[in-house]
Formats: sequence, C-alpha cells, structure tokens
Amino acid sequence: MYKSILSLFLLISANAMAQQTDTVFLKQLLESKPELFSGVLNHPNKNEVQIMYTQVNRDKNNKPSFKTFSYRINPTHYFYPASTVKLAAVIFALEKINELKVKGLDANSTMITDTAFTGQTPVTEDKTAANGKPSIAHYIKKVLLTSDNDAYNRLFEFVGRAEMNAKLKKYGMTESRILNRLAIGDGGEREKNTNPIRFYNGDVLVYSQPAQYDPKNYPLELTNLIVGVGYMDSKEQLVNKPYSFENKNVFTIKDQQSLMRRLMAPEAFAAKDRFNLSPADYQLIYTYMSKLPTESDYPKYDAKEFWPTYAKMLYYGRDKNAMIEPNIRIFDKYGDSYGFIIDNAYIVDFKNGVEFFLTAVVQSNEDGIYNDGKYEYETVCYPFMKNLGRSIYEYELQRKKTNQPNLSKYVMDYK
Repeated sequence: MYKSILSLFLLISANAMAQQTDTVFLKQLLESKPELFSGVLNHPNKNEVQIMYTQVNRDKNNKPSFKTFSYRINPTHYFYPASTVKLAAVIFALEKINELKVKGLDANSTMITDTAFTGQTPVTEDKTAANGKPSIAHYIKKVLLTSDNDAYNRLFEFVGRAEMNAKLKKYGMTESRILNRLAIGDGGEREKNTNPIRFYNGDVLVYSQPAQYDPKNYPLELTNLIVGVGYMDSKEQLVNKPYSFENKNVFTIKDQQSLMRRLMAPEAFAAKDRFNLSPADYQLIYTYMSKLPTESDYPKYDAKEFWPTYAKMLYYGRDKNAMIEPNIRIFDKYGDSYGFIIDNAYIVDFKNGVEFFLTAVVQSNEDGIYNDGKYEYETVCYPFMKNLGRSIYEYELQRKKTNQPNLSKYVMDYK
C-alpha cells in the first residue's frame, strides 16, 4: 500500500512544485485507509478536523528545509486550542528573562507571585520542586511534562498579556491571540490584569515586576464561535442555548506548527527571525517537551495518573498500556478541552533517521452539550490522533531522502 502512496505523492509533487502547501496528499492518504479514518472522513465538518504535516529535507550540511501538506486548514474556522497555547508561554517567558538582562536573574531564580486584583492568587512555595521554591524553570517542566494549568498561568502572568500577543505578531503568528489564563474562568477585566512578581536568589531580591494591565482587545474575524445546543454553567446547571467561544484564546494549526518549526529547527531561519533563547533554554525545552512523566523526579508523578505516554497523542493516543518505542522521541504540546483534541508535534526516530512535523485537531461532541465532560474522546478522538501519527510515521519510514539527517542535537539526557 505504501508503494502506491509513494507513487501518488511523487505525482502530486511533480504537479504542485509551485504550490507552497500541498492540499491533496493527506486527503488521499486518509482515504486509502478507510478502516482507520472513514468515521471521521464521513463527516469532517462535525469533527472539525484540520491537519498540517511537514517533511524535513536536509542538505549536505544538515540544514533543514520544509515541504508542507495540509488537510482542511482554515484559520477563520474556530477551534478551542486548550493547552497548546502553553508552549508559546514557555518560549516567551525564557525570552523575557534574556531580554530583561537583569544581573542575577535566570530561569532558576525563586519566583514569588503576589496579588493586586480581585480573584488573583499568590504563590510563595512549590513543594514539587527539589528546593521547594517556585521558578520559571520548574513551571516550564510542569507545563511540558503534564500540561499543568497553574504553571502556565504563572508564566502568563510573568510575560503579560500585551507581550504575549506582541510576540505572536513579531514571529508572524498573526492568526492567533492569547488572552487569558486557563481553568479558572478567566475573563473580562481579570484577564487584562496580571500579578506583581518578585524574583530572588536566596534572600536577595534581584528583580521586581509590578502588576500589569493590558487595555487592548485583539479582534479576529472568526466563524464557528457559537456552537452546540446547550452548555453546563458554573453551577453545573444545563443552559439550553448554544455555547459561545467569543473572547477566548485562538491558536491556529498553521501558527502552532510555525512556532514548533522555529523552536525545533532554528537553523532554518535567519538569525533575526529566531527565538531569543540560549543553548541552555533550548536544552530545557527539548528535554522536558520529550521527557515522559515517569522519567521525572522533580516533579514526581503517580504513574497511574500520568502514565508514560500521557502527553503523546499523535502516536500513542491515550493508550495507558502502549509499548514505548525507545528509538522514537516526540517533542510536542497537546491540548484537550470542550471535545477538542489537539497535538502539535515534532517526531523523531533516531534509529531510522526519521523526522517530521505534524499538527492536528479533531473534535467529537455528539450531544452538542458543551462543558459537560461528555465527549467521544476514547472512541473517536484518541484513535484518530494515534492512527494519524502512525500513518505519517510509516510513510516517512520508506520516504527516500537525498541526505540522511544528523539528529544528534535532539538526543537528551533524561537522568
């Protein structure tokens, strides 16, 4: 079957050299496996599917170039991005430390969060850290290992809403916006106000950031914002009206993958277009983005709650008993909420010289009720993501490359 898919791909490539993004190949690939994808393909609108797959081709000096394939990409058709926005917060928090250029301030400085507005909460300790203290670095670990909501919220408060959106624009992610914290009902004036923060090295104050206020709005022309037939309100009462996603975070598939490419392959971009990250910053992100929860001592996780493949949707789904393939590492940030499953991944097979980017969203909410926790994750979404990731991986295994990649920079020390 894969030989026929390869022949199809070569034909498509020959006819689409002038196109930046191929929109046929993924459709043909999915249709070639009805036993895996027919359920979603039969009503793609209902399942809100969007996919972007990017091949990596390297020259003789190992410099990467990209060829992209898409399926149903539509930046104006809204989907809830959930936790995928957290990767932007991770990057921008480290950038901010580097750009402040404050002597003694780094990602491991103790970060004390205060309050200055209604509903804000303070942080003075973190018992999951080796030293019991909160820090940017430890929040990043928790975000990347298990998608901790509070850790993201603290990074958001440090960066500030205005800077989050200015950075998105700076790096060309103009289809997206990040407006609020997660899982605390953030909105209105509260999302525009972020906490005062102090950083210490030992008992020495090295930096104090006052409370910030962002008066701006970030309008985008979007469809699919009013959805369903009802929703559960904050009192867990059913409201028989459509649910509104207005004034929520937006992070399109295209922008998510753009961020991932710039993060994982900075050498493909001009120096001025790269993230302002140090080698240690890249090492921190790469390590904890690909590390499994069960490989972490600080924070330490219960393997029953956070099993090895917990965060790796686009290859393992949510299979708690999946056999880990030691030659494969997945650098990703997933999200799941309101029936949407999203994963933004760079997948590497060190043994076979495979690497590719894959970003996808799928949704299932058969009863049309939002915020009730009743979605077809297990029967529709997780299997779709697992089968999609493995289908692309299997195709990549037999794809011919002029130059074999040197992937040694992605080999991390997980001890």
